[in-house]
Order: sequence, then structure tokens, then C-alpha cells
Amino acid sequence: MDDLVLLNNKYYISVSSTYADDKTKVLNHEDTFGIFDRWGNVKQIGEEVQGIYHNGMRYISELELRINGVRPLLLSSTVKEENEILSVDLTNPTIITGMLEKDIIYIGRSKFIRNGACFEQITLNNFDSKEQEFEISLEFNADFRDIFEVRGIKREKHGDVYEIKHLPDDKLRISYMGLDKKKRVTEILFSEAPSFWENHNKAIFKIRLAAHEQKKIDYTAHFLTDDEKRNYVGYTAGREALEREIKEGNRIIAGITTGNKQFNQWLVRSRFDLLSLLSNTQYGKYPYAGVPWYNTIFGRDGIITAMQTLWLAPGIAQNVLQVLAATQATEVNEYQDAEPGKIVHEMRSGEMVELKEIPFKRYYGSVDATPLFVILAGVYYKRTGDLDTIKHIWKNIEAALEWIDKYGDITGDGFIKYKHKSKKGLTNQGWKDSVDSISHSDGSLATSPIALCEVQGYVYDARVQAAMLARKLGDDKRADELEQAAESLKEKFNKTFWNEELGVYVIALDGENQPCDIVASNAGHCMFSGISDEEKAAKMVSRLLQPDMFNNWGVRTLSSKEKRYNPMSYHNGSVWPHDVSLIAKGFSRYGYIKEAVQLTNAMFKAALFIELQRLPELFCGFEKRRGEGPTNYPVACSPQAWAVASVFMMLEACLNVEILAEERKVYFRNPVFPQGVDKIEISNLQLGNENAHILLLCSDSEVFLITKSCPAGWKIELIK
Repeated sequence: MDDLVLLNNKYYISVSSTYADDKTKVLNHEDTFGIFDRWGNVKQIGEEVQGIYHNGMRYISELELRINGVRPLLLSSTVKEENEILSVDLTNPTIITGMLEKDIIYIGRSKFIRNGACFEQITLNNFDSKEQEFEISLEFNADFRDIFEVRGIKREKHGDVYEIKHLPDDKLRISYMGLDKKKRVTEILFSEAPSFWENHNKAIFKIRLAAHEQKKIDYTAHFLTDDEKRNYVGYTAGREALEREIKEGNRIIAGITTGNKQFNQWLVRSRFDLLSLLSNTQYGKYPYAGVPWYNTIFGRDGIITAMQTLWLAPGIAQNVLQVLAATQATEVNEYQDAEPGKIVHEMRSGEMVELKEIPFKRYYGSVDATPLFVILAGVYYKRTGDLDTIKHIWKNIEAALEWIDKYGDITGDGFIKYKHKSKKGLTNQGWKDSVDSISHSDGSLATSPIALCEVQGYVYDARVQAAMLARKLGDDKRADELEQAAESLKEKFNKTFWNEELGVYVIALDGENQPCDIVASNAGHCMFSGISDEEKAAKMVSRLLQPDMFNNWGVRTLSSKEKRYNPMSYHNGSVWPHDVSLIAKGFSRYGYIKEAVQLTNAMFKAALFIELQRLPELFCGFEKRRGEGPTNYPVACSPQAWAVASVFMMLEACLNVEILAEERKVYFRNPVFPQGVDKIEISNLQLGNENAHILLLCSDSEVFLITKSCPAGWKIELIK
């Protein structure tokens, strides 16, 4: 989903809203995230997006540390490997007024975020040979702006910040009364009382340190709504809780290591990024879409992330199914683009959604989340054999299937289409949801209702998966109906959407049932879903790997030969890692494993050039240039759940692994290793209620399997 700017009732990307470069650092935990500068401060410069946000509102808009009234010098700044802590090293500049020579005082800042709170510890060291006296100040402010306002949507009115004061118990309180009649409060509590306060919101500490003496100052910021209260938890206790949570989280995803250190770093970074995005709900941990702007539940993103990690972390899929079943639409609501049976697109909080200035409190404007939900249910059952969960959500699966037939097939021709009803909703409602993403070969935009090629594939697979589940539940009649509907759709789709001249399925049919005859990555999803005929799949593999689509980093979203191609656009020529992973999985499904490995190798090489080896939401689609990495896209989220999870699906495609719980078998069919990898070890792989430990070795292109441990009754096989 793009960075939303409303213009003529349509949402556009605002490239000028860039927040992320090497001068900002991002921390997140559940419904709270922070955007800091490299000093660990929050300053309103440029597009003024820095801050600490909670439940859709900015609770801290300014936070600045100074020594004797001046900004310290930056030594280093990094977010640690597990994404838990921002660590900043600073020192003092030459301060004439205080007779303080440069580089005498070390200032270390260590901060982390937990849901509803920010913790910081400031360490001060005097490395001089004599005693030093100086002042450390911390200034705070809060504007309580809604996240959508920060991102560019103009508002005529705001609530009021009615209180900024420090209290006798070493506490600073900033209070805001919103137009939604909710009170929001930022409370900052110090481990020790400041020496004095300036202008109510600046805490000043007079410091005296003997030679080589150290001192620490801690504070905790709480972000509260209405009469909510929290007990003070200091930095040390908060960090201990954080470390316990990290240890527990590490059990969620099976371990993977290879014989290649750089590939391992990609895996490790992706693992920790994904764990950092898993947020607690009443149904378990759900993968929030991405930091910072999509730090919330998205239906499509959560489902695809669950699919990408299903073979390694089936619990994520179970939680996603339960959350989306609980939030499934039950009535028609045009403002929310909701209809009975539809799966939620996104869920937001904050003042603007409470006031219905925007429809995203619970918004249903996606055409693909509903069939993808059914697919996830089917593949989850195959992976786990968990029929109890399927029984629990079967009514939701049936409601989703009914939505496909009753509301998705707008024109009654058998193809599922979208046409937004909400005036403030998304115009395009597939994964390429920017307003200019669906076009004809002459560059003209498609009119609605629009039938996307990949969505027809998702519907086909949804019916196949639902038929399998219906049989497991003893309803053979329903299964027969679904199988017949799936085959009918497949036959009609391959006749209607295929373009022999292009060598791919057209991206869509427009409102006049005219084909949008352009070459786009969407066609690759038709192999992922299995709707593609075998001979057409063979042609698509070749076509998608031609230079106008494959830029040696990945598959472009749009061919460089098309009128609307722009490598710097959001959806018309950029490269999205999750898109590439789905295409790789489709290649593998049809037996083109070497080609899946080719895509994996390209993504691995891209990751080597990207900071922290963290694949972002997307990057620009320029051709690969010697000695240079891929070109950054300015507003890409990082980390983004389905981007960082891409490595797991691509590795699954390379190994061509299939886990069948009912048969109690794990198959590796003709696996091919990524370039530079000769060993892949998989530990704590959940099989039933126990775990397996597997080692795969590759020598002279031949793969060998060693089963180190396997639950009783299960069999792990290598098929060549």
C-alpha cells in the first residue's frame, strides 16, 4: 500500500514524504513505533515525520538531549541485530563556556520501545584525569497529530494540548483532548529527580563526575488513553522483559543455517525482522505489515507472510486465520467497502478514523484477501493436519466463498472483479493498489469493475483448497461443487486472459471486458495459484526472465517496454521482494526449480548491497549496474513483513519442499541450492507436536539428505 495523499478522491504516493535514509532509525513493538534521528533525538525537520507513535497518534513530537546547551557529537548509531535496541554513542564538542575540551565526556544512549512505552538509559563517562561538571538536558514535546495527518492529509481542526507540566514525583505530563472526546496523555518518569525544570518540559541534570567516574540516568515514557494508568517500570526491568520475549519469539520459527556466512546473515536479519513485527492479539501473534506507516493489521499482507513462513512457522498461519475470521465483514457498509464474508484489508486506530475522516478503522477494500484467506486455510491444514482450527473457522470459509460468488462476481460472468464504493477508499484493490497501476498498452488507465489475472488464480485455488477441506469434513457434495467451479474457472480463464503474442496472461480485464494487454508481474502469480495451463506456464517462465522484466535483481512489476514503465514508480517498474518470492514459488510448483533458484540468487545479491541485508518493501527497477546495488525507493517500509519473509518462500521453492501432515511425510523433490550454498541445516522444524532436525548437503550439484532427528511415525525423503 502506498504512502497516502488524497487528491481528487484518489490516493497517490507522496515521494516527498520520505522519512527513511541513513539519518533516521526506527524502533517498533506492537502498536508503538518511533522514528529517531541518528543522535536518538526526535526533531521536526524536512517532512516532519519523526516521533514516537502509539495507536495511530504521535505521542512525542520532540525529544532532544543536550550537554551544556549544545548538541553532542555523533560517534556511531545502530539498531542492534534483534531490532530491539537503538544504541547511540556520543561525545561532547568543545564547550568554551564550561571549559570542557572536546571528547572528554562519553554519552551513551540506549533506548527501546515496548507497546505503549519508550525506555531510555543515558550513560555518562568522564574520561578526563580530573573532575568535570556539566549539565545534561532532556526536552520533550507532544503534538498528538494523527498519523494520516503527518503523512499528508490536511485537517481543518485539531484537539487541544491543554496541559504541559511536571509533577512532584519526578514526572512530566503532556495531556491532549481530541475531537473524538478521547484524552491522550504522555507521561515521562525519571529514575531520579532532575536538578531543575525549564519551561515545564525540559529536565536539566547538573552532573559532577570524578575522573573516570560513570553515571546513568533512566527514564520511561508512557503513552496513555483516557484514564489508563501504568505502573512505573524502569529501564532495567523493561529490558529484562524484552529479552525474555525475544527468547520466546525465537521458538516460533524453525532455525535455518547454511554454509554461506552472507546467506546466513540474510536469514538471521529476516528472522529477527519478522519476529519484531509479530504483535500480540487475543488470538495470538499477527504479523503487522511494516514499519513505520503500516504498523498494523493488514489482511493481504498477513496472509502472504503466513504462506511464506508456513513450512517453518505454522503457528503464524493459525493466528492469522483466527484474527481474520474474527474480523470478517458481516454486513454491507459502503463507507468501509465492506460486504458479508469479505476479509479485512486494514485496521487502524487514531483520532481521524474515530471521527470517520478516513475509512480505515476497519476497511475492506481489497479484492484478493478473501480468496487468499481460504487458500491459507487449505495449505495450513495440509501442513499441520489441524482439523479443529478448520472446523472452528469453517463458517468463515463458507462466508468467504459466498462473498466470491455473490459480491465478487459483479457482472455475473464468472470472473471476480472490484469497484470501490467508499468515496475515500482505494481505487485499485489488488496488491498493486496505486491509482495508475492497471493500464492498457496505450497507457490509458483501466476503468472499473476490474478483473485482475492473479485474483482469478487465487479464486481457483481457494475453491480447490475448500473442496479438499469439505471432503475432510465429510461434505462430498460441497466438495464436488467447488471442484467443478474451480475447473470451469480455470478453463475460461486460460481462454480469456491468455495473450499468445505477449507470452503471458494480460494483467486484467477492464470494465468493458477489454483486456489490459500489458506484460506485468501479476501473471507470475497465476503459476503460484496453479490456474495456469502447463504449456502456458512454460512460456511465462521464459517471458518473465527476459531483460525487460528481469533486471538481474528480481522481476519488475511492469515490463520496461510498456508505456507506463517507470523504474522509480511504486507499481509500474519497481521490484517487490514478496512479488518475486511468489513468482519463484510458482516456478517451483511447475517444476522450474533452476529458474526459481535464479530469482533467489538475484535477491540474495540485492540483499548484499542493502543496509543490514534487510530487503525493503520495494526498490527501483533500474537495470543492474556493475559494482552498484539496487536503487532505493524513497518511501519503502523497512522492515516490511512480506519483504523480509520472502527469503523463506524462495528457499522453500529452491528446495521444493512439501510437508504433508496427514501422510506424516516431508518431501524434498529435486532440490537445487542457491549459488554459494553447499549446506542447509533446518532445526526445530515442527512436525506434529514434535520437532525434526534435517541436514542437506550439496556436492557437484548433487544433494544429499541426513536426518538428524525425526518424530516417530514421520518420514523425511529426498526425491531426485
